[in-house]
Amino acid sequence: MLESLISRYIFVCTLIIFFGLSSITYAQNQEDMIPEDTEFYEPVPTVIESGENIFLDPPTDAIILFDGTDMSKWETTNGDEVTWNIEDGVLTVDIGDGLTIERIQTKESFGDVQLYLEWRSPMNMDHKGQDRGNSGVFLQSLYEVQVLDAYENPTYINGMAGSIYKQTAPLVNPSNKPGEWESYNISFKAPKFNDDGSLKSPGQVTVIWNGVVIQNNTKILGHTPFIGFPEYNAHGEAPLQLQDHNSEVSFRNIWIRRLDSENQFSIKDHMD
Repeated sequence: MLESLISRYIFVCTLIIFFGLSSITYAQNQEDMIPEDTEFYEPVPTVIESGENIFLDPPTDAIILFDGTDMSKWETTNGDEVTWNIEDGVLTVDIGDGLTIERIQTKESFGDVQLYLEWRSPMNMDHKGQDRGNSGVFLQSLYEVQVLDAYENPTYINGMAGSIYKQTAPLVNPSNKPGEWESYNISFKAPKFNDDGSLKSPGQVTVIWNGVVIQNNTKILGHTPFIGFPEYNAHGEAPLQLQDHNSEVSFRNIWIRRLDSENQFSIKDHMD
């Protein structure tokens, strides 16, 4: 009996040491990584042409985040007034000195949502890859749907337009030409966390780009690091953010709807 207890004790201690060392090794490996370690170039999503009707008007229950006139629903991440340019109903990133990468965010925080926006890459054809029409939509300030000129502009596929940045490439590439308007219709289910901060269920996102499904209920693997792998840290509702990545990307017709799936009727509640 004593020998059995000792054997079990040694086994448990071995497991604790193993997983502890594994965690340390993982952390060390993360520290040694460079950006290119999480950039992949194959398989390249097939280029397709979208249909003609790719734009949507907001429904009556939508919260209008930008109607072409003012930025009263937005602020900088420091809480200051947004200085991006508004002209002819279009919001355009103000790149300032071109040396910093910043974001603006909604004053209101959100959980599960439908988000719709239209965006346009500038005609800077002399730029290539990540330097051409780069911006981003950050759901809950953490999970990025990439905005980028994807028309004949090769880059790493998990960093092209429509990707969950540094995670999942889009299914296909329905990009329009630079200078033409594009649309994102995003359905986002926020991650859920247990009381101890551990992950209960990952975030999920469906992205419809120019009327074409390019992310189909895709699991979000964690936050959006430029270097290293995505991880989750517990949080609640958080603002939506748009990125200034030193490119004069334009936006219009931005609206959002809260999705209350917790109170949605389902027959499963009566099947027990």
